[in-house]
Amino acid sequence: MTGRRPTSFDIAALAGVSQPTVSRALSGNKSVSEETRRKVVEAAEKLNYTVDKYASGLRKRTSDTLALLFFEDPTPDDTLINPFYLSMLGGIARAASARGYDLLISIQQLSEDWHVDYEDSHKADGIMLLGYGDYLEARPRLEQLVQQGTHFVRWGAAEAGQIGTTVGSDNGQGGYLVGKHLLDRGRSKVAFLGLSDETAPEFLERYLGLSRALGEEGHEVVAAEDAIATAESGRNACERLLDSGVEFDAIFCAADIIAIGAMKLLSERGLKIPDDVSVVGFDDTIAARMSEPALTSVVQDTRRAAETLVDTLIAKIQDAAPESVLLPVELKVRGSS
Repeated sequence: MTGRRPTSFDIAALAGVSQPTVSRALSGNKSVSEETRRKVVEAAEKLNYTVDKYASGLRKRTSDTLALLFFEDPTPDDTLINPFYLSMLGGIARAASARGYDLLISIQQLSEDWHVDYEDSHKADGIMLLGYGDYLEARPRLEQLVQQGTHFVRWGAAEAGQIGTTVGSDNGQGGYLVGKHLLDRGRSKVAFLGLSDETAPEFLERYLGLSRALGEEGHEVVAAEDAIATAESGRNACERLLDSGVEFDAIFCAADIIAIGAMKLLSERGLKIPDDVSVVGFDDTIAARMSEPALTSVVQDTRRAAETLVDTLIAKIQDAAPESVLLPVELKVRGSS
Protein backbone atom coordinates (compact mmCIF):
# COMPACT_ATOMS: atom_id res chain seq x y z
CA MET A 1 0.00 0.00 0.00
CA THR A 2 3.05 2.31 0.55
CA GLY A 3 1.47 5.58 1.63
CA ARG A 4 -1.77 5.30 -0.39
CA ARG A 5 -5.03 5.35 1.52
CA PRO A 6 -6.75 1.96 1.18
CA THR A 7 -9.96 1.92 -0.84
CA SER A 8 -13.00 -0.33 -1.09
CA PHE A 9 -11.36 -1.92 -4.13
CA ASP A 10 -8.42 -3.02 -1.97
CA ILE A 11 -10.85 -4.55 0.51
CA ALA A 12 -12.69 -6.30 -2.32
CA ALA A 13 -9.46 -7.83 -3.61
CA LEU A 14 -8.42 -9.04 -0.16
CA ALA A 15 -11.85 -10.42 0.74
CA GLY A 16 -12.43 -12.00 -2.65
CA VAL A 17 -15.68 -10.14 -3.35
CA SER A 18 -16.81 -7.34 -5.66
CA GLN A 19 -16.49 -3.65 -4.80
CA PRO A 20 -20.30 -3.14 -4.69
CA THR A 21 -20.48 -6.04 -2.20
CA VAL A 22 -17.93 -4.26 0.00
CA SER A 23 -20.02 -1.08 -0.10
CA ARG A 24 -23.20 -2.97 0.80
CA ALA A 25 -21.48 -4.90 3.58
CA LEU A 26 -20.00 -1.82 5.22
CA SER A 27 -23.28 0.11 4.98
CA GLY A 28 -25.25 -2.65 6.75
CA ASN A 29 -27.26 -3.75 3.74
CA LYS A 30 -29.25 -6.85 4.71
CA SER A 31 -28.77 -8.45 1.30
CA VAL A 32 -25.19 -9.35 2.32
CA SER A 33 -24.76 -12.64 4.21
CA GLU A 34 -23.15 -12.61 7.63
CA GLU A 35 -20.26 -14.74 6.35
CA THR A 36 -19.53 -12.29 3.53
CA ARG A 37 -19.89 -9.32 5.88
CA ARG A 38 -17.42 -10.93 8.28
CA LYS A 39 -14.83 -11.41 5.51
CA VAL A 40 -15.25 -7.80 4.39
CA VAL A 41 -14.93 -6.41 7.92
CA GLU A 42 -11.84 -8.52 8.60
CA ALA A 43 -10.24 -7.33 5.37
CA ALA A 44 -11.09 -3.72 6.20
CA GLU A 45 -9.55 -4.02 9.66
CA LYS A 46 -6.43 -5.65 8.27
CA LEU A 47 -5.99 -2.73 5.85
CA ASN A 48 -6.74 -0.16 8.58
CA TYR A 49 -9.65 1.06 6.49
CA THR A 50 -11.90 3.56 8.26
CA VAL A 51 -15.52 3.72 7.18
CA ASP A 52 -16.37 7.34 6.42
CA LYS A 53 -19.07 8.87 8.61
CA TYR A 54 -20.99 9.82 5.48
CA ALA A 55 -21.13 6.27 4.15
CA SER A 56 -24.44 5.15 5.59
CA GLY A 57 -26.02 8.43 4.62
CA LEU A 58 -24.87 7.97 1.03
CA ARG A 59 -26.19 4.44 0.71
CA LYS A 60 -29.50 5.37 2.33
CA ARG A 61 -29.63 8.56 0.21
CA THR A 62 -30.04 10.79 3.25
CA SER A 63 -27.26 13.32 2.71
CA ASP A 64 -29.42 15.44 0.36
CA THR A 65 -26.21 16.67 -1.24
CA LEU A 66 -25.12 16.68 -4.88
CA ALA A 67 -21.46 16.96 -5.82
CA LEU A 68 -20.25 19.02 -8.76
CA LEU A 69 -16.76 18.06 -9.86
CA PHE A 70 -14.81 20.38 -12.12
CA PHE A 71 -11.61 19.14 -13.67
CA GLU A 72 -8.64 21.41 -14.20
CA ASP A 73 -8.26 22.97 -17.64
CA PRO A 74 -5.32 25.08 -18.85
CA THR A 75 -6.48 28.69 -18.48
CA PRO A 76 -4.63 32.04 -18.45
CA ASP A 77 -5.95 32.82 -14.96
CA ASP A 78 -5.98 31.01 -11.64
CA THR A 79 -9.43 29.43 -12.05
CA LEU A 80 -8.15 26.49 -14.15
CA ILE A 81 -11.78 26.01 -15.21
CA ASN A 82 -13.19 26.23 -18.71
CA PRO A 83 -15.13 29.57 -18.92
CA PHE A 84 -18.18 27.80 -20.33
CA TYR A 85 -18.35 25.50 -17.31
CA LEU A 86 -18.16 28.50 -14.99
CA SER A 87 -21.18 29.97 -16.79
CA MET A 88 -23.19 26.87 -15.77
CA LEU A 89 -22.26 27.04 -12.08
CA GLY A 90 -24.93 29.49 -10.95
CA GLY A 91 -27.68 27.60 -12.75
CA ILE A 92 -26.63 24.28 -11.22
CA ALA A 93 -26.55 25.79 -7.71
CA ARG A 94 -30.01 27.31 -8.12
CA ALA A 95 -31.48 24.14 -9.59
CA ALA A 96 -30.09 21.99 -6.78
CA SER A 97 -31.37 24.37 -4.12
CA ALA A 98 -34.83 24.55 -5.69
CA ARG A 99 -35.04 20.76 -5.49
CA GLY A 100 -33.98 20.60 -1.85
CA TYR A 101 -30.34 19.60 -2.30
CA ASP A 102 -27.13 21.17 -1.09
CA LEU A 103 -24.32 21.46 -3.62
CA LEU A 104 -20.77 20.38 -2.90
CA ILE A 105 -18.26 21.83 -5.37
CA SER A 106 -14.82 20.33 -5.85
CA ILE A 107 -12.01 20.95 -8.32
CA GLN A 108 -10.21 17.74 -9.21
CA GLN A 109 -6.92 17.05 -10.84
CA LEU A 110 -6.97 14.34 -13.48
CA SER A 111 -5.08 11.94 -11.24
CA GLU A 112 -5.19 8.23 -11.91
CA ASP A 113 -7.48 7.41 -9.02
CA TRP A 114 -9.94 10.31 -8.88
CA HIS A 115 -12.87 7.98 -9.54
CA VAL A 116 -11.87 5.76 -6.59
CA ASP A 117 -10.91 8.59 -4.25
CA TYR A 118 -14.20 10.39 -4.62
CA GLU A 119 -16.40 7.30 -4.51
CA ASP A 120 -14.90 6.33 -1.18
CA SER A 121 -15.36 9.76 0.40
CA HIS A 122 -19.15 9.26 0.51
CA LYS A 123 -19.98 12.94 0.80
CA ALA A 124 -22.87 13.11 -1.63
CA ASP A 125 -25.73 11.12 -3.12
CA GLY A 126 -24.50 11.62 -6.66
CA ILE A 127 -21.94 13.35 -8.83
CA MET A 128 -22.06 15.74 -11.79
CA LEU A 129 -18.91 15.82 -13.92
CA LEU A 130 -17.92 18.89 -15.91
CA GLY A 131 -14.87 18.24 -18.07
CA TYR A 132 -12.63 15.21 -18.07
CA GLY A 133 -9.71 16.02 -20.39
CA ASP A 134 -8.90 13.54 -23.14
CA TYR A 135 -12.03 11.40 -23.53
CA LEU A 136 -10.12 8.29 -24.57
CA GLU A 137 -7.97 8.56 -21.44
CA ALA A 138 -11.00 9.24 -19.24
CA ARG A 139 -13.10 6.40 -20.69
CA PRO A 140 -11.75 3.61 -18.39
CA ARG A 141 -12.42 5.78 -15.34
CA LEU A 142 -15.96 6.50 -16.49
CA GLU A 143 -16.49 2.79 -17.11
CA GLN A 144 -15.37 2.07 -13.56
CA LEU A 145 -17.88 4.57 -12.19
CA VAL A 146 -20.56 2.62 -14.01
CA GLN A 147 -19.28 -0.72 -12.74
CA GLN A 148 -19.15 0.37 -9.12
CA GLY A 149 -22.70 1.70 -9.23
CA THR A 150 -21.91 5.37 -8.70
CA HIS A 151 -24.80 7.73 -9.36
CA PHE A 152 -23.30 10.17 -11.83
CA VAL A 153 -24.17 12.25 -14.85
CA ARG A 154 -21.75 14.21 -16.99
CA TRP A 155 -21.82 17.08 -19.43
CA GLY A 156 -20.54 15.97 -22.81
CA ALA A 157 -21.43 14.49 -26.17
CA ALA A 158 -24.84 12.87 -25.63
CA GLU A 159 -24.42 10.42 -28.48
CA ALA A 160 -24.56 6.65 -28.81
CA GLY A 161 -21.54 4.85 -27.41
CA GLN A 162 -20.75 7.39 -24.70
CA ILE A 163 -20.14 6.10 -21.17
CA GLY A 164 -22.80 6.70 -18.55
CA THR A 165 -25.74 9.08 -18.67
CA THR A 166 -24.79 12.26 -20.49
CA VAL A 167 -26.40 15.66 -20.92
CA GLY A 168 -25.10 17.77 -23.77
CA SER A 169 -25.90 20.17 -26.57
CA ASP A 170 -26.57 19.15 -30.15
CA ASN A 171 -23.03 19.87 -31.26
CA GLY A 172 -23.53 18.41 -34.71
CA GLN A 173 -26.50 20.67 -35.38
CA GLY A 174 -24.49 23.62 -34.09
CA GLY A 175 -21.71 22.96 -36.58
CA TYR A 176 -24.29 22.52 -39.33
CA LEU A 177 -25.90 25.88 -38.53
CA VAL A 178 -22.47 27.52 -38.72
CA GLY A 179 -21.76 25.99 -42.13
CA LYS A 180 -25.11 27.10 -43.54
CA HIS A 181 -24.67 30.60 -42.15
CA LEU A 182 -21.22 31.02 -43.68
CA LEU A 183 -22.41 29.72 -47.05
CA ASP A 184 -25.28 32.22 -46.92
CA ARG A 185 -22.67 34.92 -46.37
CA GLY A 186 -20.85 33.79 -49.50
CA ARG A 187 -18.04 32.09 -47.58
CA SER A 188 -17.18 28.62 -48.88
CA LYS A 189 -13.49 28.29 -47.95
CA VAL A 190 -13.95 27.47 -44.29
CA ALA A 191 -11.19 26.39 -41.92
CA PHE A 192 -11.76 24.71 -38.56
CA LEU A 193 -9.82 25.37 -35.35
CA GLY A 194 -10.27 22.73 -32.65
CA LEU A 195 -9.69 19.03 -32.11
CA SER A 196 -11.39 16.88 -34.74
CA ASP A 197 -10.84 13.37 -33.41
CA GLU A 198 -12.28 11.04 -30.76
CA THR A 199 -10.24 12.56 -27.93
CA ALA A 200 -12.74 15.45 -27.95
CA PRO A 201 -16.19 14.12 -28.99
CA GLU A 202 -17.94 17.49 -28.68
CA PHE A 203 -15.43 19.27 -30.90
CA LEU A 204 -15.52 16.38 -33.37
CA GLU A 205 -19.30 16.61 -33.68
CA ARG A 206 -19.04 20.34 -34.36
CA TYR A 207 -16.49 19.65 -37.09
CA LEU A 208 -18.65 16.93 -38.64
CA GLY A 209 -21.71 19.20 -38.60
CA LEU A 210 -19.76 21.89 -40.42
CA SER A 211 -18.51 19.34 -42.95
CA ARG A 212 -22.06 18.11 -43.58
CA ALA A 213 -23.36 21.61 -44.30
CA LEU A 214 -20.48 22.43 -46.64
CA GLY A 215 -20.76 19.05 -48.36
CA GLU A 216 -24.40 19.65 -49.26
CA GLU A 217 -23.22 22.55 -51.43
CA GLY A 218 -20.23 20.73 -52.91
CA HIS A 219 -17.58 22.17 -50.60
CA GLU A 220 -15.34 20.79 -47.88
CA VAL A 221 -13.39 22.10 -44.91
CA VAL A 222 -10.23 23.58 -46.42
CA ALA A 223 -8.06 23.03 -43.33
CA ALA A 224 -8.32 21.83 -39.72
CA GLU A 225 -5.81 22.93 -37.09
CA ASP A 226 -5.76 21.37 -33.62
CA ALA A 227 -6.65 23.68 -30.74
CA ILE A 228 -7.78 23.15 -27.15
CA ALA A 229 -10.09 25.57 -25.35
CA THR A 230 -7.66 28.41 -24.62
CA ALA A 231 -7.03 31.73 -26.35
CA GLU A 232 -3.34 30.93 -26.70
CA SER A 233 -4.11 27.66 -28.43
CA GLY A 234 -6.51 29.45 -30.76
CA ARG A 235 -3.88 32.02 -31.61
CA ASN A 236 -1.27 29.35 -32.30
CA ALA A 237 -3.66 27.33 -34.46
CA CYS A 238 -4.57 30.43 -36.45
CA GLU A 239 -0.89 31.22 -36.91
CA ARG A 240 -0.28 27.74 -38.34
CA LEU A 241 -3.26 28.19 -40.64
CA LEU A 242 -1.99 31.52 -41.96
CA ASP A 243 1.54 30.22 -42.41
CA SER A 244 0.31 27.14 -44.29
CA GLY A 245 -0.69 29.19 -47.30
CA VAL A 246 -4.16 27.62 -47.48
CA GLU A 247 -6.76 29.99 -48.90
CA PHE A 248 -9.68 30.59 -46.56
CA ASP A 249 -12.38 33.19 -46.11
CA ALA A 250 -13.90 31.97 -42.86
CA ILE A 251 -12.90 30.21 -39.65
CA PHE A 252 -15.16 28.13 -37.41
CA CYS A 253 -13.65 27.78 -33.95
CA ALA A 254 -14.83 24.92 -31.74
CA ALA A 255 -15.07 27.26 -28.72
CA ASP A 256 -15.40 30.99 -28.21
CA ILE A 257 -12.13 31.19 -26.31
CA ILE A 258 -10.33 29.66 -29.32
CA ALA A 259 -11.97 32.26 -31.55
CA ILE A 260 -10.83 35.12 -29.29
CA GLY A 261 -7.20 34.07 -29.73
CA ALA A 262 -7.62 33.62 -33.47
CA MET A 263 -9.26 37.03 -33.92
CA LYS A 264 -6.43 38.75 -32.10
CA LEU A 265 -3.85 37.23 -34.42
CA LEU A 266 -5.89 37.99 -37.54
CA SER A 267 -6.04 41.64 -36.49
CA GLU A 268 -2.30 41.72 -35.82
CA ARG A 269 -1.71 40.34 -39.31
CA GLY A 270 -3.77 43.17 -40.81
CA LEU A 271 -6.84 41.10 -41.72
CA LYS A 272 -10.24 42.71 -41.21
CA ILE A 273 -13.07 40.80 -39.56
CA PRO A 274 -15.46 40.05 -41.22
CA ASP A 275 -14.44 41.78 -44.47
CA ASP A 276 -11.42 39.54 -45.10
CA VAL A 277 -12.26 36.63 -42.81
CA SER A 278 -15.51 35.69 -41.07
CA VAL A 279 -15.08 34.11 -37.63
CA VAL A 280 -17.63 32.03 -35.71
CA GLY A 281 -17.31 30.49 -32.25
CA PHE A 282 -19.27 28.10 -30.06
CA ASP A 283 -20.67 28.57 -26.50
CA ASP A 284 -21.88 32.20 -26.57
CA THR A 285 -19.82 33.18 -23.54
CA ILE A 286 -19.51 36.72 -22.20
CA ALA A 287 -16.21 37.01 -24.06
CA ALA A 288 -18.06 36.47 -27.35
CA ARG A 289 -20.42 39.34 -26.65
CA MET A 290 -17.65 41.68 -25.50
CA SER A 291 -15.12 41.03 -28.28
CA GLU A 292 -14.49 43.53 -31.09
CA PRO A 293 -16.21 42.86 -33.36
CA ALA A 294 -18.75 40.89 -31.34
CA LEU A 295 -18.41 37.19 -32.07
CA THR A 296 -21.04 35.18 -33.90
CA SER A 297 -21.49 32.05 -31.79
CA VAL A 298 -23.57 28.93 -31.27
CA VAL A 299 -25.68 29.41 -28.14
CA GLN A 300 -25.85 26.63 -25.57
CA ASP A 301 -28.72 27.18 -23.13
CA THR A 302 -26.81 27.07 -19.83
CA ARG A 303 -29.93 27.46 -17.67
CA ARG A 304 -31.68 24.52 -19.28
CA ALA A 305 -28.43 22.55 -19.24
CA ALA A 306 -28.02 23.14 -15.51
CA GLU A 307 -31.58 22.11 -14.69
CA THR A 308 -31.34 19.02 -16.88
CA LEU A 309 -28.08 17.92 -15.26
CA VAL A 310 -29.57 18.23 -11.78
CA ASP A 311 -32.88 16.57 -12.67
CA THR A 312 -31.17 13.69 -14.47
CA LEU A 313 -28.86 13.05 -11.53
CA ILE A 314 -31.74 13.11 -9.03
CA ALA A 315 -33.60 10.62 -11.21
CA LYS A 316 -30.60 8.28 -11.06
CA ILE A 317 -30.37 8.68 -7.28
CA GLN A 318 -34.02 7.68 -7.06
CA ASP A 319 -33.21 4.50 -9.00
CA ALA A 320 -34.77 5.64 -12.24
CA ALA A 321 -32.95 4.96 -15.50
CA PRO A 322 -32.92 8.30 -17.33
CA GLU A 323 -31.61 8.39 -20.88
CA SER A 324 -28.95 10.78 -22.09
CA VAL A 325 -30.34 14.17 -23.10
CA LEU A 326 -29.48 16.14 -26.24
CA LEU A 327 -30.33 19.84 -25.91
CA PRO A 328 -31.07 22.13 -28.88
CA VAL A 329 -28.79 25.00 -29.90
CA GLU A 330 -29.19 28.17 -31.93
CA LEU A 331 -26.85 30.51 -33.78
CA LYS A 332 -26.45 34.10 -32.58
CA VAL A 333 -25.23 36.22 -35.48
CA ARG A 334 -23.03 39.18 -34.60
CA GLY A 335 -20.46 41.38 -36.28
CA SER A 336 -17.68 38.84 -36.78
CA SER A 337 -19.46 37.15 -39.69
